Amino acid sequence: MIIENITMDEFKKHLKKTKTILVPFGTVEEHGNHLPLNTDTLIIYEVLKQVVKKRKVFLAPPVLYGVCTSTSQHPGTIGITPETLRRLTYDIVRDAYRKGLRTFFLITGHGGGLHSSALKEAAEILIEELKGIKIAVLCPYDILHKELSELAETQNDSHAGEIETSLVLSLAPELVKGRSKEDYPKLPRPFVVKDKIRYWRSGVWGDPSKADREKGERVIKLIVRKIVSILDQAETIPPTS
Repeated sequence: MIIENITMDEFKKHLKKTKTILVPFGTVEEHGNHLPLNTDTLIIYEVLKQVVKKRKVFLAPPVLYGVCTSTSQHPGTIGITPETLRRLTYDIVRDAYRKGLRTFFLITGHGGGLHSSALKEAAEILIEELKGIKIAVLCPYDILHKELSELAETQNDSHAGEIETSLVLSLAPELVKGRSKEDYPKLPRPFVVKDKIRYWRSGVWGDPSKADREKGERVIKLIVRKIVSILDQAETIPPTS
């Protein structure tokens, strides 16, 4: 049940069938010169729309902004701080709880470290505060790292590379503007640098030229199947007391 498309009466009726909600998190972030700035949001929201066809759960509208670090200086990226993301998460979960929801899946299409950490920190606070809830934080790219690595032809594929480009080709091909060249960040880890574009001008991590629509369809099926299995697993997890 997609929340933004239903009435309050439909919400009340569906609440009798499920108390589970999926909350997608995306970004406004550069994805090379060939993918749209909403790539993370587009992918996760469209994939979760397929999940709700298989299970009776609520799907919240996506949180459009996220924490962006390595791409923070690139044109088009508009990020928020980890504190803002935590506060948004607190407010969304707390108010959904007041409306009767009890099982929360915070699912991010953006794999940034500080971004994911902010969601996990919020979940730790909420699990202590709200009685009778279950809460999970996940990024499909993390939990399916092995499977996606085997599917990709590109070693070390990541941001705006083969897999993400394949997904957008499958979900919204009209938004793919050609292909950026293969590239990888050259950030001098473990140093934190201010001039990030100096070390990663293209904003591409992988080889978009190896992307295709069929590969994107295979990735979508992998993600949907995995998330559905985690939803089913939630039935075995006891709520907080």
